[in-house]
Amino acid sequence: MRGWFPLPPLKRENSSFFLVSLRLSMPTPIRLRELIRTIRTARTQAEEREMIQKECASIRSSFREEDNTYRCRNVAKLLYMHMLGYPAHFGQLECLKLIASQKFTDKRIGYLGAMLLLDERQDVHLLMTNCIKNDLSHSTQFVQGLALCTLGCMGSAEMCRDLAGEVEKLIKTSNSYLRKKAALCAVHVIRKVPELMEMFLPATKNLLSEKNHGVLHTSVVLLTEMCERSPDTLSHFKKLVPQLVRILKNLIMSGYSPEHDVSGISDPFLQVRILRLLRILGRNDDDSSEAMNDILAQVATNTETSKNVGNAILYETVLTIMDIKSESGLRVLAINILGRFLLNNDKNIRYVALTSLLKTVQTDHNAVQRHRSTIVDCLKDLDVSIKRRAMELSFALVNGNNIRGMMKELLYFLDSCDPEFKADCASGVFLAAEKYAPSKRWHIDTIMRVLTTAGSYVRDDSVPNLIQLITNSMEMHAYTVQRLYKALLDDVSQQPLVQVASWCIGEYGDLLVSGQCEEEEPIQVSEDEVLDVLEALLASNMSSTVTQGYSLTAIMKLSTRFSNVSRIKKVMSVYGSSMDVELQQRAIEYNALFKKYDHMRPALLERMPVMEKTAATNGPTEVPQTNGEVEPSVLDSKTLPGVPQPPGQANDLLDLLGGNDVVSVIPTAPPTKPVSAGGELLDLLGDLSLSGGPAPAPVPAPPTSVSQPALLLDGLSSHTLLNDVAAGIPPMTAYSKNGLIIEFTFERSNLNPNITVITVHASNSTEAEMTDFVFQAAVPKTFQLQLLSPSSNIIPALKQGSVTQVIKVLNPQKQPLRMRVKLTYTHQGSPVQDLAEVNSFPPQSWQ
Repeated sequence: MRGWFPLPPLKRENSSFFLVSLRLSMPTPIRLRELIRTIRTARTQAEEREMIQKECASIRSSFREEDNTYRCRNVAKLLYMHMLGYPAHFGQLECLKLIASQKFTDKRIGYLGAMLLLDERQDVHLLMTNCIKNDLSHSTQFVQGLALCTLGCMGSAEMCRDLAGEVEKLIKTSNSYLRKKAALCAVHVIRKVPELMEMFLPATKNLLSEKNHGVLHTSVVLLTEMCERSPDTLSHFKKLVPQLVRILKNLIMSGYSPEHDVSGISDPFLQVRILRLLRILGRNDDDSSEAMNDILAQVATNTETSKNVGNAILYETVLTIMDIKSESGLRVLAINILGRFLLNNDKNIRYVALTSLLKTVQTDHNAVQRHRSTIVDCLKDLDVSIKRRAMELSFALVNGNNIRGMMKELLYFLDSCDPEFKADCASGVFLAAEKYAPSKRWHIDTIMRVLTTAGSYVRDDSVPNLIQLITNSMEMHAYTVQRLYKALLDDVSQQPLVQVASWCIGEYGDLLVSGQCEEEEPIQVSEDEVLDVLEALLASNMSSTVTQGYSLTAIMKLSTRFSNVSRIKKVMSVYGSSMDVELQQRAIEYNALFKKYDHMRPALLERMPVMEKTAATNGPTEVPQTNGEVEPSVLDSKTLPGVPQPPGQANDLLDLLGGNDVVSVIPTAPPTKPVSAGGELLDLLGDLSLSGGPAPAPVPAPPTSVSQPALLLDGLSSHTLLNDVAAGIPPMTAYSKNGLIIEFTFERSNLNPNITVITVHASNSTEAEMTDFVFQAAVPKTFQLQLLSPSSNIIPALKQGSVTQVIKVLNPQKQPLRMRVKLTYTHQGSPVQDLAEVNSFPPQSWQ
């Protein structure tokens, strides 16, 4: 240890004097200024660490020796090391000793150290509670201020409860210096212990009458905190709106005050705080909003915008106008302010303006439309954040009136933007074109422009969506296939474009060869040229496996549209030994069609029928966005679609009972077949054998109509035909787990007593709603089962509603009913799936 060395034994009367002499002979620790200068001379990180470690060792030695003379200096140096990121926890107790000192300089460093080195997670901070309590009653206001700052910075809930009374007394004092610090300390106390809010209510009202701007500022902060945390307090303080308006008006109308002036504006910090408080008080309140309309208009028109300080006040004014129930003219004025922000040279101001306009575009669409040209110009900005916000806002402004002009600008942006924007921009163009396309041809041209420009960036669902669009536009088939064939000759690197083109050539290749296009001059192309292009796609290294599958299927479809069938057979034979399993399987299936099932080939490869588009909805009550074009009465008259049954529901139930005695569910409507690349013929051919032999008899295709189980559909169209004996069948709880409760109620049909109608009631006892709810059921083959559409796919929380679904069961043999159910839903963001068996049905339900 520095300064100590072995000594012979001393007499007791001389030892104390000798130790004091040693301490006095120790070198004086360097000052903080010298330490900073020394550390800055370090050339490497290792050299700096060595200096810090050496000084920390010296400080530790001084702490062990209880050196009161230089404790303040050592703690100050330790705080500087803490700011540099080095450990300084060993100085915590020394901070407490400095706080207990009577010197103001010691207390100042001690409280600063406590705020930096201590927090409520460490029990050491509780030791300073008594010191803070004493200093809050100190005769010197600066010592009281130190105690208030420390309590407001790191006070724990226990400390706040113990010292709230002293803080409340200081709020009522006449000293402005202490009142503003006590008000900020009260904010921290309320955050830690909200139930202490009532203690500060009487004192807070009087703070607004203070002339000192510091006290006014802190009182507004305290009022804001109280109003945000308690609805009752918010209602209580709404009567202060006229007083706040008067204070804000005095700030605006007052002359030059050097004490509070910032760039020619009187106390902008206080103005911003008052505007935020007015926004909270005026939200959803007509009277309060009316009282502040005039002052908001004055602030919006009289504030200077040449300085950033004025822009900050204007931005808060805009947020307040948009959040309260303000007049329409005032809202237009606010949006015009944001429009002026878009012309500002400061990138931050432009970004803030775009973000604010994006939030208000749905409520004030027409006012935002006036700044469309300025918003579109922001797409050319060099800042990526501004470009992204401008792109999102541009898509929000698209409607049927400006679709052509906006799409022209957005497609130009798609051509020149960075790759990170292309996927989102392409998706936005697809959605806008689908919603507001003025004609089918314009729609197809726009989508093809996107595919040729950013085809590699479009999302996976774009290909089937475009195929569906082309299929449903029957009068545009010849034009579309010709345009796609031309695009295919120019570029085969855009995989989605190649996939759509391959599909269309396979479907409408005969129209391409015949030259029946009326929309533009037809091109002359032969069958062999078309096959050459598709075979080149199969052999291209740029084609993915999915693209090769589209091309192979397209070639196979052309076997019923072109005359050169032998060439197509040859291609299928070659790819029957492909190294890619997917292509090999497709080719083998197609070869089998040529050999054994040639009589089925024309029917299997005929053109796809018109596809019904299923609208994706977020819930049973969703209303489409219209961007301000449709009158509210039109929206109100629209019939909301029901919740569709999930596709493939019947197939998912085949393995519920674990055997082959399962009857599949009879759906209420035929599921829409998804667009496929053509590799699902094994399902159609069933027992396909690749070896030679006689071809089996063709299996008739199952009918798609749901009229097959006439027993289920007859006599159940009206609820009035149900037998009154249903009242004697008791309900049952079929499932109860994780807050989800499934209950069954039973009814009988008058026309067919073998049919039992079960109504499923699904309720939710948890505090969060269950979304994407799907109920599925399966029964043995001795029964027939039909599931109708549910009333909704969202189960409200806390049993505030239920989802109902009807099950019709035909039981001709009067056997005990057995059922297995499959439940899937999303709860608190996590998907849930569960299987359950229901066997204990009431005898009256099946006898």
